[in-house]
Amino acid sequence: MAKSTDSAPTAADKPKRSLFNRAPKDGSKKKAKKPGRLKQMVDIFKMTRRHDPMVTWLMLGAFFGLILVSLLVTLLVSPGNWITGLLLGVPLGLLGALLIMSRRAERAAYSQIEGKPGAAGAALSSLKKGWIFEEQPAAVNPRTQDVVFRAIGKAGIVLITEGPATRVKGLVDAERRRLNRILPNVAVTVIATGKDEGQVPIAKLTKKMNKLKGELTKVEVSAVNKRISSMGNKLPIPKGIDPYKARPDRKATRGR
Repeated sequence: MAKSTDSAPTAADKPKRSLFNRAPKDGSKKKAKKPGRLKQMVDIFKMTRRHDPMVTWLMLGAFFGLILVSLLVTLLVSPGNWITGLLLGVPLGLLGALLIMSRRAERAAYSQIEGKPGAAGAALSSLKKGWIFEEQPAAVNPRTQDVVFRAIGKAGIVLITEGPATRVKGLVDAERRRLNRILPNVAVTVIATGKDEGQVPIAKLTKKMNKLKGELTKVEVSAVNKRISSMGNKLPIPKGIDPYKARPDRKATRGR
């Protein structure tokens, strides 16, 4: 076989690269940095304070209150050792303030979507591990924007409704009959969301669902989900059904 007569390029033949014309190794522009944890916490605090002005005073009360309690306990156990009480109290105070901010931030977030179409679907994203749900409603009335969301868990099938009970009843009955035809032995629970009597506020929806009595195993939950998925569920989704473009955690759709 004949060998190539072309000589390999030497180091002198290669174009020089300076510090000013070096391209990134991946050939792409530098990605924008994501906001840090501190920046995220500040943004959450500002959002919460806009909807709940009392959060500042509650956080300060928890911070200084826990420091005071820590100092008193330390002085009772070891008189004169106030430094230890302060060293213990400051982290406890910060933790207490952050816990209060977290609770009030969650409440403020729910208050922004309360009463809007698709609010129940957005709230389902905070369900505990083991639930399977879809971001699209199981049943919908495009004219009235009444919807029925569906979740599957150890408690069986849960239908979550949005809209007046008397008006959404037809959607619920139709979906219940549809499910009973293919899954006659699986319990179907209906939870109506809203502010009317007998309805569950959006902020308490996931808490209500997580308290439901378990009846299915993990394997049975997966089997029920596959059976329902095989039916298909293509519905006309009305505009505005998803407030603030909230999307549930996609891991939840896999029964995380």
